[in-house]
Amino acid sequence: MSAGTVVLMRHGQTPWNLARRLQGQADIDLDDVGVAQAERAAGPVARLRPAAIVASDLVRARRTAEAVAEITGLAVVTDERLRERAFGTWEGLNHTEIEGGWPAEYEIWGRGEQPEGIGMEDRGEVGSRVAAAVIEHAARLGDDENLLVVTHGAAIGAGISALLGHDAAHWHGISGLGNCHWSVLHPSERGTPAWRLHAHNVGVPG
Repeated sequence: MSAGTVVLMRHGQTPWNLARRLQGQADIDLDDVGVAQAERAAGPVARLRPAAIVASDLVRARRTAEAVAEITGLAVVTDERLRERAFGTWEGLNHTEIEGGWPAEYEIWGRGEQPEGIGMEDRGEVGSRVAAAVIEHAARLGDDENLLVVTHGAAIGAGISALLGHDAAHWHGISGLGNCHWSVLHPSERGTPAWRLHAHNVGVPG
């Protein structure tokens, strides 16, 4: 048994998003724009009729999920497996600072590879933990029910990659999502992979 639809939604804007700083697992709250984005997106997402809402336990994702929960009356369940990818030493820095301090490692990262000595979480491991969380929570629902998962940009890209049967450490076929945008997956009716991507980076204009 599994949910008939999984909606993966990115959180609203934070001050670090605005400053283009890597957040990773630093617990940064939404800014005023992010709160407004969450409130604006909450109605359309609620109309997707989620039967359950699960979110990363980081505040920016949890508060975004709570905007939908206020409309639906559902409780938000948090799961730390849905946290953003950890970026180690680079968390809190912007790209100019990273490139200036670690030019070789920055080049490696820019190629989609794993730089050493940064403490950065392996992208494949991110995909595996996010996919495992999605599958577990979806399994608690029926095929006529929908699951809303509120998490983070890099986590969503890696998680969708894993759900589509790819190793997220090496496959980068999923583009990023805007703040408070979402993607929609349905279980596959035949063969592999077990999930299919039906919509990606959907958002509310404005």
